[in-house]
Amino acid sequence: MAREGQSAEPGNTTRHAILKFLKTEGPADATTLAGHLRLTAMAVRQHLYELEDQKFVVAEERPVPLGRPAKYWKLTAKADRLFPQAYAELSLSLIDAVDRAFGESGVQKVIAARYENQLATYLQQIAPNVPLKEKLRSLVRIRIAEGYMAELVPEKRDTFLLVENHCPICAAAKVCRGFCTTEQDLFRAVLGENVTVERVEHIVAGDRRCAYRIQEHSK
Repeated sequence: MAREGQSAEPGNTTRHAILKFLKTEGPADATTLAGHLRLTAMAVRQHLYELEDQKFVVAEERPVPLGRPAKYWKLTAKADRLFPQAYAELSLSLIDAVDRAFGESGVQKVIAARYENQLATYLQQIAPNVPLKEKLRSLVRIRIAEGYMAELVPEKRDTFLLVENHCPICAAAKVCRGFCTTEQDLFRAVLGENVTVERVEHIVAGDRRCAYRIQEHSK
């Protein structure tokens, strides 16, 4: 299906492209990567071995109908630091400081204040009286700018999948799940009352990405 929208190091452009592909598409073999990058599988393997030496990728074997198992490459936890992290260490320190100073209620007030700020910002950029697809395109642009590597995947009539291949606030979200809850509430608020937002994949729960199934219902 067509997708709309979509940083990483290290310096080499091909390795950058490999990392981005594995981040957005999930595990892949060298042949698949070669086809995407328009290179030979041998050239891609050389880059993969270098990334493996740097501990940014790891291979897992998968059975195939004939011959030896195929190597599928995926990102390691170390590779997360190559993508935007939204000041992870500072965020964790601030959450801890607020919790120690004001308790759980203080943390919840911070989360609520962040939600209100986001809502005001999003409503300035997402027109209320346009079709759902136009709202989602605006939402994707916002989320890309915020570092979520977002994209929109149409599924069927009036149903879309909002995919976020990266979470720049993941460190904070793992410590305080309230950040994830308010983001889902935020989507509902800006997309309209006749729209349902269901999270179907969740990075914090161990999935490769976050994904939300968004459906518009007749009024």
